[in-house]
Amino acid sequence: MVMPMEGGLPFDLSVLERARLSRDPRFDGKFFIAVTSTGIYCRPVCPSAASAKSRHTRYFASAAAAHEAGFRPCLRCRPEAAPGTPAWTGTSAVVRRALRLIQDGALDEQTVSEFAARLGLGPRHLDRLFTRHVGASPLAIAQTRRLHFAKRLIDGSDLPMTEIALAAGFGSLRRFNDAFHKAYGVPPRGLRKQRGEQPPSVAAGEVRLTLAYRPPYDWNHLREFLGQRAIPGVEHVDALSYTRLILTADGHAQIGIRPLLERNALELRVHGAPAGGLFQIAAAARRVFDLSADPEKVAQRLGADRLLRPLVRRRPGLRIPGAWDPFECAVRAVLGQQVTVAAARTLAARVVQRAGRAAPGTQGLTHLFPTPQALAAANLDGLGLTGARIIALKALATAVAEGRIAFDRPAGEVMESLKGLPGFGDWTAQYIALRSLGEPDALPGADLVLRRMAGNGKGPLSTKEMERRGELWRPWRSYAVMHLWCAAGEPRAQKMATPRSAHGASRAQDAERVR
Repeated sequence: MVMPMEGGLPFDLSVLERARLSRDPRFDGKFFIAVTSTGIYCRPVCPSAASAKSRHTRYFASAAAAHEAGFRPCLRCRPEAAPGTPAWTGTSAVVRRALRLIQDGALDEQTVSEFAARLGLGPRHLDRLFTRHVGASPLAIAQTRRLHFAKRLIDGSDLPMTEIALAAGFGSLRRFNDAFHKAYGVPPRGLRKQRGEQPPSVAAGEVRLTLAYRPPYDWNHLREFLGQRAIPGVEHVDALSYTRLILTADGHAQIGIRPLLERNALELRVHGAPAGGLFQIAAAARRVFDLSADPEKVAQRLGADRLLRPLVRRRPGLRIPGAWDPFECAVRAVLGQQVTVAAARTLAARVVQRAGRAAPGTQGLTHLFPTPQALAAANLDGLGLTGARIIALKALATAVAEGRIAFDRPAGEVMESLKGLPGFGDWTAQYIALRSLGEPDALPGADLVLRRMAGNGKGPLSTKEMERRGELWRPWRSYAVMHLWCAAGEPRAQKMATPRSAHGASRAQDAERVR
C-alpha cells in the first residue's frame, strides 16, 4: 500500500506512482519520494526510488517536509540539485511571496516572528498556511534550503568549510557541521573526501553550480533575447554562453551560464564573488533563466486558447527572460520606450559608460551597471536622451536610493509605486513585473504588438479588450505575452496561424519598438 503524500500538491497517488516508476523528468522537483526501508528521500527521477517497493514509499510536497519527517537526502540523485518548486505553488498569495523571500535569504536575517510581521501575519497563522500549501514550516524550508545549497558548494567548489557555512546562511561552522551531519548522516568534510579535494574542471577561486530545470527548455530563444539586448562592456553573449559582470558586497564578480542540455540543466560559473553572496547569485540566475517554471502546466492552460495553441506547440519550452536586477530592468525599460531594441541597447551602453563603474573582466567586459546612487548623481546630458527620459531615470534612481521603492515588496505594490513616478505608465510597470519581479501573470495590455496579435487579423484590440482576452490566460499571462512577442518577430513562413493581414514590415518594426 502506497502511503499518501504529506500535504501540499494535488496529485493523485496513481499519478505519483507512474511518475516514480517512469522517472518522468517533468515531475522533477514537484514532489519528493521517501523510502521507509532506507530512511532516504529522492527526486522522482532517481533509479533508487523507482526500484523501491510501493509499500515502502511515502510522498512529500517538498524536500523540507521529507526532512522534517526524519528522512535523509539521497546522495545518488542529489535532491539539492532538483529544479526549484515554482514560486507560485499553492493557492495563497502570502505563501507565494513568503517562498520568494525565503529563497532570497529572508530567514537568514530575521526571526520567524519578524518575518511573519513583514508579511502582515502572526507566526502561527503563517505556519498553518505553509503546512497546508507546502507541507513544511517556514523555518524548515529555510533550513533545508541552507543545507542543500551547502551540499552543492561542497560538490562544485573548493571553498573552505567555513566559507561554505557562511554562504549557506549558517551562523557558525559548528552549527553547520551539526545540521549537516544530522541531515546527511556524514560530516561535510567526509563528503568532500569522497569527492576528492578538487572538483573537476573548476579553476582556482571559481564556483561551479548545476541549475536544473524541467524539460522542455528553449535555450536558443532565451539566449537570442538576451543577446539582442546585451549591453557592451556589461554582458557578452555567444552561441553557447552568457557572461556578465555583477556588483557584489566588496567589489564585483564575473558569472557565466552555459547549457548542459543532456542533463536538463544550466551550469553557473562564478568567479570573484564573496562566499556570502553566492546564494543570491544562484537565485538570481534561476530567475533570469526562468528555471523553476512548469512548462507542462503553462502549456495546458495556454493551449486551451485557439490563438495560442499552435504557438505553444511550436515553442513548448519557452521561458521568460529575466533580469539580474530589478533596478537595472526598470532603467532599461525607460530607455526602451518607443525606440527599437538596437537603439535602447545603444542608449544603455552610453548610460553605463557615463555612470557605471569600471571593472576588469574577460571577453570584453569592462563595466558594472550603475547603482541607483550613481545614476541619481550622474550628469546624463549629451547621451541622446530626451529631457523626459532623463527626468524619469533621475526620479527612479532617487526613489530607489531613498528606499521609497523597494523591489522586494509585493509585485502589485511595486507596480503602483512605479506608476507614481514621471514617465512610468502601466505598460512599463507590467513589463518590469514580467521580467524582473518573477510575476508569471503580468500583462502589459497597452502593448501594440500584443493587441495586434490578439486581434488575429481583425485589427488591434483595445486595451480593455486586451485585458478581457488576457483573463483566459491566467495565471500564466506573462508566458502568453512571450509567445505572442515571439510570433510577431518570426518570418512569415513560420507563422502558421497568423493571418496574412497581420504580417508585414510595419509589424516587425512595431515589435522592435515596443519591446
